[in-house]
Parts: sequence; C-alpha cells; structure tokens
Amino acid sequence: MDQSLLVFIAAGFVAGLIDGALGMAYGVTSTSFLLSVGLPPATASASVHASEIFTTATSGFFHLRFGNVQKDLVLKLLVPGVVGGVIGAYVLTELPVAAITPVIACYLLLMGTVIIYKAFRPIRQQPKTPIIPLGLFGGFFDAVGGGGWGPIVTSTLVARGNQPRYVVGSVNFAEFFVTVAESITYVMTIGLLHWKVIVGLMIGGIAAAPIAALVAKRLPVKPFMILVGILIIVLSLRNLYLAL
Repeated sequence: MDQSLLVFIAAGFVAGLIDGALGMAYGVTSTSFLLSVGLPPATASASVHASEIFTTATSGFFHLRFGNVQKDLVLKLLVPGVVGGVIGAYVLTELPVAAITPVIACYLLLMGTVIIYKAFRPIRQQPKTPIIPLGLFGGFFDAVGGGGWGPIVTSTLVARGNQPRYVVGSVNFAEFFVTVAESITYVMTIGLLHWKVIVGLMIGGIAAAPIAALVAKRLPVKPFMILVGILIIVLSLRNLYLAL
C-alpha cells in the first residue's frame, strides 16, 4: 500500500475517534493536517467533507444503535444545517474568508470555558436553546472552516445543560446530511481531485466509528464535558494564533 495513503488513513482514524467520541473536531483535525501538507483551503475542505459522507454515515449508524440519538433534535438541526452548509461551501469557493477565523475562534474559546464551568455544576436542562439559528451558523462555518459543525453545535448544546451523550449522537447523525449537501456544492463548483486523500480519511474514520460511539456511551458526563471543553479551548487558541 502507498505510504502516503497509510498516513491519510492514520489521520482519518485519529480524527474519527475524536469526533465520534466527543462530537466534534473531525473536520478541524483533518483540515489542519491537509493544510500543513500544502493543500489550498477550499480543496482541503472539499476533500474532508467528501470523506465525511462515509464516516458520518458510519458514526451516525453506531450512535443510533447504541441509543445516543434523539430524533427530535436531529430533525431540528437538519434543515438549517444543510442550508448553512451549502451557503458556506459556496462562499469558501468564491470569497476570501480570513477575517472569519478569529471571530469563530473567540466564540469557541468562550464556549469551551463555559462547558468546563458547567462540568462542575449541576446539569439543568434548558430546552429553549435556539436550534434553528444554531444549525444554520454551525453548517455555514463547518463549510467555510473545513470543520466546525461539532465544535459549534455540540459545544453550545452541551454548555446549555443538555446531556452530552445525546448531543454527541444526535449532532453526529445530523452531520451526515449537512456533509452531503456541502459535498454536492463543492462538486458543482471546484470538483473533487484528491481521491487518495479522500479514500485514506474515509477508511480511517470508518474504522474509528464503532470504538468512538462506544466511548461516547460509556464515558461519564463530568469528564466528558471537561474533555470537550479542553479540546475546544486548545483548537480555538491554535486558530487564533494562526490567524493573528
């Protein structure tokens, strides 16, 4: 097997394990790696989302099987997420978006801090979270940044006191539909050229899916929230450093 393909498989496995267990960071992790090896932002995002069609389908299936999915939450996220993803994918291929990165990084830094704070307080359900604008916002920045659906949607819902297990499962399940819409947009604008990258990320992400879904089911709530918060803070600080 080609050595570079093995590298992409390993990157996909690590990204898939993080995303499936914590509900975020497949796109951010994979895109960061692809940018580091010289792919342009739009090409990197397109390749990651093409591989995510298969990884999110697999991850969503196992989350559904392990009972981590709330169907009403999925339905509320799906349509605005798809709309936001399509708009974001088109914007990325047509306009410079460097100014957006510091804004979203600051938002995620705040959300990561709130999640860690919430981990040490009793969880109180807040059902009035504005799901539609959250899905629209998450889908848009997911496409623009090569990843962001999980960090934005998952972090906000967990910070609002929703059960992490069900948030992760439902957000991962809805992500499949968002990813399909974004990928179709990329095909219609810039196309998909780097098939070795796509296949490697896909194989690695699929292999990690059942392990990650089981981890999401078994991990206690408090350490789960702390891990999510730390992950978001680290990623947002890194993005701020690179942007500034």
